[in-house]
Amino acid sequence: MSKHESCSPLAFGSASGIPPREGRGGSELAGRPAVQGEIGFVGLGHMGTAMAANLAASGRRVIAYVRRPDQIGKLEALGLRPTTDLGDLLDCEVVISMLPDDDAVREIAFGRRDIGFDGLAAGLMPGAIHLSMSTISTAAASLLASEHARNGQGYVAAPVFGNPDAAKARQLFIVAAGVPADVERCKPILDSLGQRTFVIGADPGEANLVKLLGNMMSATALEMLGEVVAVVRKRGLDPQPFIDIMTSTMFGGRVHKIYGDKIARQNYAPGFVLPLVLKDVRLALAEAEKAGVPMPSVGVVRDRLITGIARGYGELDWTALGLIAGEEAGLYAVPSVTTS
Repeated sequence: MSKHESCSPLAFGSASGIPPREGRGGSELAGRPAVQGEIGFVGLGHMGTAMAANLAASGRRVIAYVRRPDQIGKLEALGLRPTTDLGDLLDCEVVISMLPDDDAVREIAFGRRDIGFDGLAAGLMPGAIHLSMSTISTAAASLLASEHARNGQGYVAAPVFGNPDAAKARQLFIVAAGVPADVERCKPILDSLGQRTFVIGADPGEANLVKLLGNMMSATALEMLGEVVAVVRKRGLDPQPFIDIMTSTMFGGRVHKIYGDKIARQNYAPGFVLPLVLKDVRLALAEAEKAGVPMPSVGVVRDRLITGIARGYGELDWTALGLIAGEEAGLYAVPSVTTS
């Protein structure tokens, strides 16, 4: 099966409220071949660092923008060329952003006049592409696409499914959307980062909608896993055999297998931390409200996340939904996670 699977745009329409960009906008040099030159990278957190390191390991020249000079040595050891000057990325054919939220991506793209910080949209050369792999709102994706197109640049949304371990192993699943010629130019990069790319249309907002809704399916599954494991524990039983039975029969998907095991073992080590999950939940609920669709189960997850953050669990993985469910069941007289 091809690593690139095109999905019918008829299934998505125009999720962000703008017409598809095919045939209008995109990089001015859309007929160019796949990217061969330097790649810029912005957003060197756990995910971004693993992804940038994989690009370097595959022979790509990667310029990594960081704000803190103390990160430079670590990134150099990974084969990257780190810089604290965003201007060093402006001659790149493609700049990848892997940032936590709408505000962070907007700042990198549009800059900040109050501190004299120019962004990618003003500085990238015509024909360059901003490859946004962040999980952001459809509205932000549409705004970014429009501004880059106004400057003769391309914008491709390519959010990912997977955790930092999957990023290190190049096992991410990528959902891409943008002007077809721009997506095509980015495909070799995406091949270096993930195991499979789904191309779903010309409107970048559609990729972000798919990502947000997929995260909600995972989040509600984790909430349910936490609740049923709490029942098993409350009855004095070991939850691991229960999880093994479920994941060997009716619930054999990745989410139930990977996270069910972690919840059973009470493994809440940081990965997808609760504030970022809550950000995605709120974005998904806003998309649903705009579409006139209630999502009561996601509302429950939102409240659980707010509870967990209030209890000091903000640095824990979203498997901590199991911890919160257990505490609500009276299983922990004293929180099982302490802060240093």
